[in-house]
Amino acid sequence: QVQLVESGGGLVQAGGSLRLSCAASGIMFRWNIMGWYRQAPGKQRELVATETRDGITNYGDSVKGRFTISRDSRTTVDLQMNSLLLEDTAVYYCYGERDGGAEHWGKGILVTVSS
Repeated sequence: QVQLVESGGGLVQAGGSLRLSCAASGIMFRWNIMGWYRQAPGKQRELVATETRDGITNYGDSVKGRFTISRDSRTTVDLQMNSLLLEDTAVYYCYGERDGGAEHWGKGILVTVSS
């Protein structure tokens, strides 16, 4: 069974930084894409950042220039979040797409940005 497990969330003041990590466990697959989405209260889930296994990145407009995604290994993906804003408060979900297109999601981790 494949699991994506997030870590690193929590409470941070506006303007601060936080780093999220996600690790895939279970049967080792080849991950075409790994990344992060988020969902704020009352809003739809939205793209934060993804990276393909070839290193191509894609960022949501609201985080460009502030967040950086990195895949240091075949089964982990990190998200460095700088200059955090109140509106970055959300549950952040790790996402992975395997060879063949199957998608997996983590359970989510809460990031709260306070004033």
